Amino acid sequence: MALLSTRKMLLDAQEKGYAVPAFNIHNLETMKIVVETAAELRSPVILAGTPGTFGYAGEEYLVSMVKEAMNKYQIPISLHLDHHENIEDIKRRVSLGIHSVMIDASHHEFEENVRIVKAVVEYAHWRDATVEAELGQLSGIEDDLIVDEKDAKYTNPKQAKEFVERTGIDSLAVAIGTAHGMYIGEPKLDLERLVDIRKEVDIPLVLHGASGLSDDLVCETIRLGICKVNIATELKLAFVKGLRSHLSEQPDANDPRKYFADAIHEMKQVISDKIMMCGSDGKA
Repeated sequence: MALLSTRKMLLDAQEKGYAVPAFNIHNLETMKIVVETAAELRSPVILAGTPGTFGYAGEEYLVSMVKEAMNKYQIPISLHLDHHENIEDIKRRVSLGIHSVMIDASHHEFEENVRIVKAVVEYAHWRDATVEAELGQLSGIEDDLIVDEKDAKYTNPKQAKEFVERTGIDSLAVAIGTAHGMYIGEPKLDLERLVDIRKEVDIPLVLHGASGLSDDLVCETIRLGICKVNIATELKLAFVKGLRSHLSEQPDANDPRKYFADAIHEMKQVISDKIMMCGSDGKA
C-alpha cells in the first residue's frame, strides 16, 4: 500500500471548512495512539516527523508502521516530513515513498527561500508528493531549530502570493504570531493578516505552533482559512505527565508496557480534544 500525500485531505478540509490535525510522533507508542484515536473518531490524520524523529525512529521503520496502520484502520493517514531543511534527506525519504514534505527555508531571505523551495517542489511533484513551505518565521523551538521572538517575521500577504506562484507549493505555513513550544503569556494572533493572506492565496493554509492556543482561537483561524493545524508540544507534555505520574507512584516499575500505559492515556485525551477542535471528526 502506497503512502498518501496530503493533497486530497487538505483540499477537502479547505472546501468543507475544517482542518486536518497534524500530530508530531516519535516512536511506535505515540504513532499508535494517534492513529487509534483518529480511527475511533473517523478523522483523517497527518503523522508529522521532524528530522530528529526520523533519525531516532528510523526511516524504514516509520514508513512500515504507517503502511500497516493504513491497512488496519482504513482512514486517510499521511506521513509528513515536518520542518525538514536538508534537501538530500528530503530526496531520500521521498524515494522511500513518503509523499508529504515540509521544506523549511523560512530563515533565509526571500529569494533564497524561493530558490530552495522551488527545487524541492520540482523533485517532489515528479514523484507525486505534496510540498508545504513557510514564509515568515515562528519564534520558539522546533527540534534543533531555534528562533528568538525578536527575530520572528510575520507573513506578508502580497509576498505570499508571489511566493506561492513562483514556487508551486501545495500548502503554505503562515506566520501570524504563533510560536513553537508553549506560550509565555497570552498569545496574540494577527487574524486580520490571516484574512489578507487568504484573499491573496488560494492554496491550503497551515497553522504551526498550535500547542497552547485556546480552542476558540484555533477555531477562528480555521473559519478564516486554516485547514491544517500542527500539534507537537502538548502531546509531549501529556506523555511525560503520565510517565512521571506512574514512575512516581511506582518507583520500582521496570516494564515499559505498563509504565507507558499512563503516558499513552494522557496523550489520548489531548489527541481527541484536538481532533474535535479541528472539526475533522467524522470526515474520514
